[in-house]
Amino acid sequence: MSEASTKSKKETTGRTPVVGINARDYGLLGALIVIVALFQFWFTDGKLLLPANFNNLISQNAYVVILAIGMVMVIIAGHIDLSVGSLVAMIGAISALAIKEWGQPVWSAILISLLVGAAVGAWQGFWVAFAGVPGFIVTLGGMLLYRGLAIVLLTGGTIGGLPDSYVAIGARWIPEWLGRVNELDVFTLLIGILGALGYVATQFKSRAKLKARDLPRESVPVFAGKMAVIAGAMLFFAYLLAQHNGTPYVLILLGVLVLAYSFVLNRTVFGRHIYAIGGNRFGAMMSGVKTKWVDFFIFVNIGALAAVAAIVTTSRAGAAQSGAGNFYELDAIAAVFIGGAAIQGGVGKISGAVIGALVMGVLNQGLSIMGVDSAWQQVIKGLVLLAAVAFDVMNRRRSGGA
Repeated sequence: MSEASTKSKKETTGRTPVVGINARDYGLLGALIVIVALFQFWFTDGKLLLPANFNNLISQNAYVVILAIGMVMVIIAGHIDLSVGSLVAMIGAISALAIKEWGQPVWSAILISLLVGAAVGAWQGFWVAFAGVPGFIVTLGGMLLYRGLAIVLLTGGTIGGLPDSYVAIGARWIPEWLGRVNELDVFTLLIGILGALGYVATQFKSRAKLKARDLPRESVPVFAGKMAVIAGAMLFFAYLLAQHNGTPYVLILLGVLVLAYSFVLNRTVFGRHIYAIGGNRFGAMMSGVKTKWVDFFIFVNIGALAAVAAIVTTSRAGAAQSGAGNFYELDAIAAVFIGGAAIQGGVGKISGAVIGALVMGVLNQGLSIMGVDSAWQQVIKGLVLLAAVAFDVMNRRRSGGA
């Protein structure tokens, strides 16, 4: 709604207009709830949300969330990265070699992995940003290159026997520091309660800012309903984890990444420049945005996040494998588009990418519980991606017609 129409409506009604329900955001959240309900009550006979299965849902699909966070920034800027799956395999191999063959401590192996990921991202970013080679071509070449290097590095196919402190990153839980009450981990319950309260507090703070500036905001029923659903889900999931082994280390890592990148994309100049480039690259350039450097650092960033995903994947498996990361790039891209990103760029959110990653994770977990063959799992996920992109295209056509 334009400022003039908002002002006119305020003069007519004497109050600030409310924002209607965002069909894209709430529809996506509703779709996730429906998918979870279908698998929980129909397809898996209540097995999906068993405490152990829910814990596996987080740990097995953490890589999707991590890669989707980086991929959404790439796609918003109008690029694509097909190399992240192969990069996960290569950096996982380097990480394991650093520990087992080079005698590095765990912290040093992690640092080496992150530096290699950032360096690879810088290599690809150079070709995209400064040499003008399309990201699709650069990362397609990278997909082949890094997979080949992973196979070369892992001449035996696998390097196992990694130390427990490394394995803990992706496959262990925070100690039960506060003990258990009624077979529930108190620390995990406390994390869930603090998370829900923090979410509610930030929502009220954001609404208060809109009210102070007399800007349009959601109606009270929509606002209250959204908070109740999301905060309630956080408490319920904390309850499920508290019944099992508590809070996985990787969940804390995911929470930090989501909060940090949400801030970067929504509250920083760099984040605004990413949206500007995706929306109108020439206009952004004419406005003084250093488009080449923004593109460069976008690829550096996703390279570093691929290293994080490699560490999580390798630590959870307890070994580096040359076949690791297979189809990871497709899962991440699918999660971003399911999460509402536009094919043309300029549109996308971290929250949407996370919800899209959860959709992919539920599909992975639910279909595995059902015993569906991996080939059919790929078919189903491909159809879901096609449906999401088709919905986005049709929605944009309707919006354009209106």
